[in-house]
Amino acid sequence: MVTSLSALNEKSREFLGNSMASVSAMNEGLQTIVGEATDYSTKSLQDGSALVQKLASTRSVEQAFHAQSIFTKNAYEAFVAQAAKFSELYADIAKEAFKPYEAVLVKVRS
Repeated sequence: MVTSLSALNEKSREFLGNSMASVSAMNEGLQTIVGEATDYSTKSLQDGSALVQKLASTRSVEQAFHAQSIFTKNAYEAFVAQAAKFSELYADIAKEAFKPYEAVLVKVRS
């Protein structure tokens, strides 16, 4: 099968367009993840700082253990929630990055 130069040129443009759309989707998704990571880190540092202040003002070992256990429980729950959110965001990035190639795969399968 002989492919004309114009058809080859059109396929190259299509591939480049799909690639640029895919990279753009990945870029947007990664920027969202960076924002989420920054927010989570800031909140974690603030919570840790609040714990240190609270521990400095405790008057008994029991109060210190109680404050530490509450902090640990909250930190763990926040971490698990953030990990689930990151997982969803990465899955969304993969879906969005693949979308430009879906039409090409439909053509190939036909």
